[in-house]
Amino acid sequence: MSNPVMLNDKELKKKANQIRDEVISVSVKNKACHIAPSLSCVDILIALYYRVMSYDPKNVFWEERDRLIFSKGHGCYALYAILADLGTLPKHEWINFYTEKSTLLGCTERKVEYGLEAGCGSLGHGLPIAVGVAFGAKLQHKKYHTFCIVGDGELQEGPIWEALQFALKHKLGNLTVIIDSNRLQAMDFIINILDRDKRDKIRRFKGFGFSPVVCPGHNAVKLSKRIEAAKLSLMDRPKVIVAETRKGFGLKCMENVPKFHFRLPTEEELAMGRSYEQCE
Repeated sequence: MSNPVMLNDKELKKKANQIRDEVISVSVKNKACHIAPSLSCVDILIALYYRVMSYDPKNVFWEERDRLIFSKGHGCYALYAILADLGTLPKHEWINFYTEKSTLLGCTERKVEYGLEAGCGSLGHGLPIAVGVAFGAKLQHKKYHTFCIVGDGELQEGPIWEALQFALKHKLGNLTVIIDSNRLQAMDFIINILDRDKRDKIRRFKGFGFSPVVCPGHNAVKLSKRIEAAKLSLMDRPKVIVAETRKGFGLKCMENVPKFHFRLPTEEELAMGRSYEQCE
């Protein structure tokens, strides 16, 4: 089995905009504030769930399913919206997210029956989990692929690089790491905190023995082709894709604005409009 919900290019773009609409409307209505980090990874998740991953929404415990470990756990709103759209996660849980009527948390917790493979509230720990999952699959001769979405600010955490060294040593070609490279962490730009320049993360990955590939992060069609190529590659080491994104993508008031890491937009800010075509 591959993916029973495969979308064509036009449908993929429309689905991404639908999910953006939902993330914004549900978050604003329920006063959930991690909107910006959730919007930056919408297209990455769309490419995975509606094109690349071997995944059956009606059989979440299927042993051969591809695994997604969502390491930047606070940006999970788009993940919730997609799993609800697929029918894996109950719709009422997503619609009522961040209220007393929902069990979903502001950062992901492991709930496989809802399609959530790992709890990743504390940054830097999702990738080590993904490496463990991929290593276990290799030891058991399983054919599923493990994907991990990591925030670029999260790359400052030591466990990330310990896990990558382990993955390289044990030739985990069944692991693809996707960096949501929106160049912001919490309340400032990464370049003002630790990175020396925009190419710093690329040099770092190459220094550790990886061959990172850079890809536009807000084009689900291009992303799906790049991620699928990584999945099918016969290289005996993990693949690293750096998706160049914009934090808050979709809301003009929010894009690349540090203060919106955990902040609701006002009515006046929302009135500034959106940078994509809304679904009817």
